[in-house]
Amino acid sequence: MTMTLEFPVLLRLIDERSTAFRAAVASAPSLDVQVPTCPEWTLFDLAQHIGEGRRAWAATVAAGPAPAKSAAEGASAAPQEREALLAWLAESTEQLLDALRKAGPDRGCWAWWETLQSPHTSGAVARHQLQQMAVHTYDAQITVGAPQPLPDEVALDGVDEFLSTCVATTSAWPHKPAVIDFHASEGRSWRLSLSADGARTARLPGPGTIPATAAGQDPDAAAAFFSARGTASELVLSLYDRIPVDSLKLDGDRRIFQQLSAWDPDE
Repeated sequence: MTMTLEFPVLLRLIDERSTAFRAAVASAPSLDVQVPTCPEWTLFDLAQHIGEGRRAWAATVAAGPAPAKSAAEGASAAPQEREALLAWLAESTEQLLDALRKAGPDRGCWAWWETLQSPHTSGAVARHQLQQMAVHTYDAQITVGAPQPLPDEVALDGVDEFLSTCVATTSAWPHKPAVIDFHASEGRSWRLSLSADGARTARLPGPGTIPATAAGQDPDAAAAFFSARGTASELVLSLYDRIPVDSLKLDGDRRIFQQLSAWDPDE
């Protein structure tokens, strides 16, 4: 796993994004307003998801290595009244941060992803929790009409984290072998390789420095190629289906990205 943010920085940023999330909830005209990027949810539903999810992950981290995710025992329900809800959300974040601090970055714990490129450790959980808070903060902000880009350091780690945690797998890619390059305008690039061996990601030295053909492939059997360019925030938000891929500068066969979005390796 490529860690671009140190553990204390991850914890600080989780706290910052959680504060920004609560600020959006506090400014909403109503908790019943629909979330445009999660249309099946109201803002209250989103807040409930955030609070309950952080408490469950706090319990999971505290439990250490385990065969399944832990439940937050004795957890209080999300209050309907706004001020009480905001206090409950703050407590939920603190429970998660406290569990992570006590565990440290290297302790094992349950996680749902494959360990191909992201381990089952509290450090990897902290990294993923930061992205969950960042994207859901964007959801809350767009709900109140004040969307903000993800902070640069969050988004730059977010592209790598999504590809190595949410995409990397040993499950066979069911289509023609393919390569997708992601280029952030802040100066970082990543390559996602898709084949019968699964999906793997790697950092690239920079745009245009490595040919599109997969390493060791015969040139006549070159993988299909697609690239996406944008800010790191735009890349993360497109990977999480918060903004359309057409918001990015695209090159190559865009069907590959559509296939990736529709792919469920567990099926």
